[in-house]
Amino acid sequence: MNNFVYSQPVKIWFGPGKLKELSSVLDEFGVQKAVLVCGKHFRPEADKLMEAESRICAVFSEVEPNPQLSGAVETARLANQHGADAVIGIGGGSSIDTGKFAAAVACGEGDPVAYYHGELPFPEKRLTIIAVPTTAGTGSEVTQVSVMSHGKEKRTINNPAFMPRAAIVDPEMSLSVPPRTTMNTGLDALAHALEGYWSVNHQPISDLMAIEAVRTILANLETAWREPENLEARGKMAYASLLGGLSFALPKTAACHACSYPLSEDYHLPHGEACAFTLDSFVRINADDRLEALCTAVGLGGTAELADKIASLKVLAGLRTRLSDLGEVDLEKLCRDCAAHPLMNNNPVKLSLEQLRAMFEALK
Repeated sequence: MNNFVYSQPVKIWFGPGKLKELSSVLDEFGVQKAVLVCGKHFRPEADKLMEAESRICAVFSEVEPNPQLSGAVETARLANQHGADAVIGIGGGSSIDTGKFAAAVACGEGDPVAYYHGELPFPEKRLTIIAVPTTAGTGSEVTQVSVMSHGKEKRTINNPAFMPRAAIVDPEMSLSVPPRTTMNTGLDALAHALEGYWSVNHQPISDLMAIEAVRTILANLETAWREPENLEARGKMAYASLLGGLSFALPKTAACHACSYPLSEDYHLPHGEACAFTLDSFVRINADDRLEALCTAVGLGGTAELADKIASLKVLAGLRTRLSDLGEVDLEKLCRDCAAHPLMNNNPVKLSLEQLRAMFEALK
């Protein structure tokens, strides 16, 4: 507790209706022109925003669920074409991460693929990033992480170039999110908080936010899932997701996220569902006095109750929970790919290939 560093440079606007303050946020950061990036479903709302705010000069709305580098490159091209000095990412993690990468490379002269592979440092000059989440899950609005795909390759890139200047967290933006996505993203937020808490890099300020995020998610996720238009539950989930992002921004995630990448790439699970697939398993694997203390702090009887609660939420929402749900599984490759992911190094319990196999075999 006497030896840590904490930093969080993002200015956060939180509350229902906060998106209406977008113009004043643009004013504060001196934005003259901005490109808005979003998914196809948000295009009608994006057009309304562009009509209301003249500084939004273009919209890229072709973001894919596992965002491709090509989308970030096109967003950067639009920004340069229009002389934009900012990128506004509105949506889930895919849209925000696309906006982050675009803003980081738009002023560079190098090949975006070279930036993607770490062969070139990101340019010192970059566009202002304003992140507006529409789901309660990713926490991308307060982290320097961008998860991007290039063809079949998927990379988690952690770089200060991706840190937003501003985050507008408006719970009203999540009211139209369907129940399955609500559960997927809510469990992703829970994974962020728990992994930030048990990461080998954890620290006391992040720990406090992780505990509060876990408490709030367990108290509100099922309500948000059952009652999509319940603004109070949506607001609390938006707050918990924000805390979850803050709680892992410095410690980074661990084994659940390490396993999520091959589960998404090879078996096409959405990111949140992929993280949730092993979350209750790692609660049991990582059980120790610290995790027991977290459970006590959030009103649970212990780690077994926490694991059971996560498992019940997955079943409630009809998420995939067993290997048999994934089709034909190459278990050896799955275990190798999970073990090789760098985030596995952040887990407090070091697992061998045999232990990973045993964990997955228990999910048959």
